[in-house]
Amino acid sequence: MPSASTGAAALHAVADPRLATDDSRLSPGRPGYRRMSLALFAAGVATFALLYSTQALLPAVSAAFGATASAASWTVSAATGALALCVLPLSALSERFGRRSMMTASLTVAVAVGLLVPLAPNLETLVALRAVQGAALAGVPASAMAFLAEEVRPKALVAAIGLFVAGNSIGGMSGRIVTGWVAQLWGWRAGLAAVGLMAAVCALAFRALLPRARHFTPGTLNPKALARTVRGHLADPLLVRLYAIGALFMTVFGAVYTVIGYRLVEAPFSLPQGVVGSVFLVYLVGTVSSAAAGKLVGRLGRRGALYLAVSTTAAGLLLSLADALPAVLTGLVLITAGFFAGHAVASSSVSRTAKTGRAQASALYQSAYYLGSSAGGTLGAVAFHAGGWGGTVVIGLVAVLGVVSITLYGTHSARVAERRERLATA
Repeated sequence: MPSASTGAAALHAVADPRLATDDSRLSPGRPGYRRMSLALFAAGVATFALLYSTQALLPAVSAAFGATASAASWTVSAATGALALCVLPLSALSERFGRRSMMTASLTVAVAVGLLVPLAPNLETLVALRAVQGAALAGVPASAMAFLAEEVRPKALVAAIGLFVAGNSIGGMSGRIVTGWVAQLWGWRAGLAAVGLMAAVCALAFRALLPRARHFTPGTLNPKALARTVRGHLADPLLVRLYAIGALFMTVFGAVYTVIGYRLVEAPFSLPQGVVGSVFLVYLVGTVSSAAAGKLVGRLGRRGALYLAVSTTAAGLLLSLADALPAVLTGLVLITAGFFAGHAVASSSVSRTAKTGRAQASALYQSAYYLGSSAGGTLGAVAFHAGGWGGTVVIGLVAVLGVVSITLYGTHSARVAERRERLATA
């Protein structure tokens, strides 16, 4: 959805007018653009398939280890939490060693760990391996956005980011479907192994397709400079609002998709594991809505697009309360469409808003985003244990209310700033 890296090179891709008009940068119809898009799409598929590989299997994991929903949810939260903590450090490394090299190394390690995960003898080991896997995967979002900012023309950037986010949604969907059906036939360990093999194929395709970077300039690792840049971003009110919006959107998404499997295997639905995995076909809606984010912003503006996304998400949460399967599935469709649209808008807005240290700004967004996922998965599972699906929906609605409040405050602040500017120039 969205992902980031550090470095002045990402800033220069937008701030330097020489690069902004450089004909060698990629755009739709230009040589290399399709290969780059397919490569990052494959990286997105592998990342989300691995990152959320246990999510559709949580009821089976609970049964295998005699664990509660909240305990089993840590197999998801540990991965997303570790990713959130490692995005910024790995983004700094990508500034020194290159985006392409960082993404390759990250996928290689994550796939290797993914092939070990099915062998975990207990829940504690499974959670630990998932944390290592999440930390490794941090190198992909830490580098992908900076690669796009450096290699793609500014006018094509939102569309390119949308395609990468679309790859995330396809990965999240396919990983859950594969694990669901394989687990139903041969058990949850076989399901995890199948996702590991699928991610390995995607990683090989990524390495074979991604063009070499033409606008990356290696930098030096300077912790003090990095700390100054991070402090500057955290002092920017607009960036902080965008970080909070990304975290809150992902809180909703993490809560819903961590718990939905438990709800669907219980009465009144009592669906088998394979069918529960197939429910994640609704991720296709996210593929469409994230890819269309650029057009949405063009028609409604950034804040208008966010209002539409959050309204869609809230409507889906309320509709999912019904005990009729068609209503629940429709609710999931709306939640997914709203989430992916909101995420694509917020993440691309970060890239456009930061005036210096653009890649670090995106890395901070990713940290907030995945911390939201980790918090949402844990809180959603605890709420489900305490109050059923209604409890999980309450968590989602509180997060939605937070997005609305932040967006309204941003709208008010923008109007006040415009009024002051008019008075100053009158």
